[in-house]
Amino acid sequence: MRWPRPRVPWAARARLLPLAAAAAAAAMAQLRASSSSSATAFDYLVLGGGSGGLASARRAAELGARAAVVEEGRLGGTCVNVGCVPKKVMWNTAVHSEFIHDHMDYGFEISNVKFNWRVIKEKRDAYVKRLNEIYQNNLNKARVETILGHASFTADREPTVEVDGKKYTAPHILIATGGRPLIPSESEIPGASLGISSDGFFELEELPKRSVVVGAGYIAVEIAGIFSALGSKTSLLIRFDKVLRNFDSMVSSNCTQELENNGVDIWKHSQVKSVTKSPSGRLTVMVTSSPDSYKPTFKTIEDVDCLLWAIGRQPNTGGLNFDHVDVKVDGKGHIIVDEFQNTNRKGIYALGDVCGKALLTPVAIAAGRKLAHRLFEGKEDSKLDYTNIPTVVFSHPPIGTVGLTEEEAVAAFGRENVKAYTTSFIPMYYAVTKRKAKCVMKLVCANKEEKVVGLHMQGLGCDEMLQGFAVAVKMGATKADFDRTVAIHPTSSEELVTLR
Repeated sequence: MRWPRPRVPWAARARLLPLAAAAAAAAMAQLRASSSSSATAFDYLVLGGGSGGLASARRAAELGARAAVVEEGRLGGTCVNVGCVPKKVMWNTAVHSEFIHDHMDYGFEISNVKFNWRVIKEKRDAYVKRLNEIYQNNLNKARVETILGHASFTADREPTVEVDGKKYTAPHILIATGGRPLIPSESEIPGASLGISSDGFFELEELPKRSVVVGAGYIAVEIAGIFSALGSKTSLLIRFDKVLRNFDSMVSSNCTQELENNGVDIWKHSQVKSVTKSPSGRLTVMVTSSPDSYKPTFKTIEDVDCLLWAIGRQPNTGGLNFDHVDVKVDGKGHIIVDEFQNTNRKGIYALGDVCGKALLTPVAIAAGRKLAHRLFEGKEDSKLDYTNIPTVVFSHPPIGTVGLTEEEAVAAFGRENVKAYTTSFIPMYYAVTKRKAKCVMKLVCANKEEKVVGLHMQGLGCDEMLQGFAVAVKMGATKADFDRTVAIHPTSSEELVTLR
């Protein structure tokens, strides 16, 4: 027998609906709370085992926090695995090749010199592997837990991440997932996927006989220089007429000239239109060039063994599920943070390449440590000062720069308040060699006191001499302070304290 369902008057039903909705909301909140409570809790959860994330986690642990690092690849991030560390090994290799050509000018008899790419690749890779192990040992010593896998935010009420089905939470979560190289899509450039990125450079088993590098930034400049110095016939394709266009104009112009002097064939005002592969495995690169008019000309580069894209980087934010925590990003996907590395969501922070600012390993390390001191030592004003960050480009010869370019200084202080001191010379090393390379230097000074607001140079040894001068610039040194410093003779660095 079916019992009749009681009829509820509309007025009473209207009163019951809000109560039902409230009950449902309470049940959902309870479900979320129970879900979140099942997560493993830490004081500090770091997403990304690169230099910045590792430095921040270890410093937090030193300050008493229970910290964990989530990483899906190899510890050390871009720098250790496919960036500055293995790149510097290859740059050192290329420098040996340059110096070998100078040995006879210095009286040494050199014969039957052969280069074996695989020898240095194996030693380089072994070195990187040792560094991976050292990073893991350092985490273990600091009692920082390592969680292997890909992290993504969940829909829980409190910020929570899930890794391989397990949940983790913390009142403080740092996103330090870094970035990766850009490669054009097939719809943009047919055949683009036949090329490699800077990551792929470190997977090459042999030195390519014919190389094409696309890009005008520091990665393109460095890799093109390494290829060429080691004997690969190298072309560099750039959209405008100079490389490193964001650097001081003196450095940009000189670096472009030095690349050409070192045998790199620079294709200016050029862009790749398509790439095809022959049955033999070699590539043909179709290039369009329009230096003097709007009518482009089409040319091809044939028999290419390696096409390398160095056209920029993008942030590693895919799959993090920011929609669950409403973390804001800019138009390029970089996480938006304030000067203290805070995102718009309380308790979630970000630093390093994923933020798209000052993409340098020491910057991420410094920012990560500053953040740890603010969160776990109560230093409320602890933050990184992003001004006057020294930068080196391992070109041939290397570039060192810190502070404002002359163009930036003029925009900031006015042309009448800026004075630039420059010099150009051949370092003494080349006094007895057939091979020559210039050294160029510039001090950018502002206002009546001639405070040094920028220092830019390219030449033999400029990479190593920059650090000390960067300290002086950071401290606010003036041109008079430089002048009062006794020169070290004979060196290239003495030029910086004798400029007139």
